[in-house]
Amino acid sequence: MPFTPFHMGPGILIKSLLKGSFSLMVFGWTQIVMDIQPLIVLITGEGHLHGFTHTYVGATLIAIFAALSGKYLSELGLKILRITENGAPISISWWVVYLSAVIGSYSHVLLDSIMHADVEPFFPFMFDNQFLEIVSVSMLHKVCLYSGLIGAAIYFGIAWHLKGKIK
Repeated sequence: MPFTPFHMGPGILIKSLLKGSFSLMVFGWTQIVMDIQPLIVLITGEGHLHGFTHTYVGATLIAIFAALSGKYLSELGLKILRITENGAPISISWWVVYLSAVIGSYSHVLLDSIMHADVEPFFPFMFDNQFLEIVSVSMLHKVCLYSGLIGAAIYFGIAWHLKGKIK
């Protein structure tokens, strides 16, 4: 299903580990961009549900687009939410933006490859999906959910610990 929140679980874990070297907003934007093509197919009933956007070649192009647009959208979102760093607006560096978009698009292809038979992750070089059902869909959902919960616990646990050290 397009725009599934399960993709965000691993992103939250990565954010908790990489902190300022990873943008969860750019990662999330990339998840949305990845699923625009399947959404169009669901609405129109025409096309390949998990088509070119769900290949690693397509994911590379999506990552570039998501990075270029996501940097400015994320910085605007942070400004609207009034999230600052020492009172100044946050600027996300380009290397963080690209890293976050690449991780977002490639992880999306991997996760969807495990659960969707129509994904051809290595197209046009290979037409089969070697990741299909390497774990059950139920287990995949649990891994995504638990990685998000663990990531949130790490992120807020470190923030709580550091807040106590500052005082």
